[in-house]
Amino acid sequence: MLLKDRIAVITGAGRGIGRAIALAYAAEGADLVLAARSVEALHETRDMVEAQGRRALVVPTDLREEESVRDLAEQTLARFGHVDILVNNSGIAGPTTPLWQLDPADWDETFAVNVRGVYLCCRAFLPSMIERRSGSIVIIGSMTGKRPLYGRTPYAASKLALVGLARTLAWEVGPYNIRVNVISPGPIEGERIETVIRKQAEVRGISVEEARQQFTGSSPLGRLIPAQDVAEAAVYLGSDRSASITGEDLNVSAGSTMY
Repeated sequence: MLLKDRIAVITGAGRGIGRAIALAYAAEGADLVLAARSVEALHETRDMVEAQGRRALVVPTDLREEESVRDLAEQTLARFGHVDILVNNSGIAGPTTPLWQLDPADWDETFAVNVRGVYLCCRAFLPSMIERRSGSIVIIGSMTGKRPLYGRTPYAASKLALVGLARTLAWEVGPYNIRVNVISPGPIEGERIETVIRKQAEVRGISVEEARQQFTGSSPLGRLIPAQDVAEAAVYLGSDRSASITGEDLNVSAGSTMY
């Protein structure tokens, strides 16, 4: 078990990639702290984790709010005493519209969750990692940060910002034996990508099938990505098997992005 008795905090753990990571971590022996705004979904994930024989603490959290993130850290440390792995998975899609038509509030909201939320979580949990001189931070980015997607400038800019954050932070915390890495998934199977595809078709004036082909056709494997594949990458980066890997940006995109 690659993560036996590790303590991992996972944001956005209620559904999608976050839930897949939570279940993969539990299968590898980790105990979990599950954070998100969607309380009911978090409880569902907790039940799945506990069915695997691992402990799970649910902490409803709004990553936009410093006080909420502070409460997440305080509850985590009160329950488990320390944190080995922080998975910054939470993120929102933001609007789909040309930049010159964007409402500034939508731009700010996208960055508040996708970037500020990561900053606040790292800021809250790093002191305890530094004290123990050990830890792994995994940040879920997106290939869209590196590969254009029409009408998605706030999302693309926020996801590329995470690469810069991780690379710089890796230098800052490396002396404390803490690693920081990004995973950049391609389009993930499920409800969220179906919504993205429909919006792409609408804003570009093409059919849904044409929009779908723009995602699958750019992949050498010709397919979308199972969330489980991202979860397996997160297990690797959280484990000692990646002990010499930090500041990296790992694509899990079926080849849609190779840089």
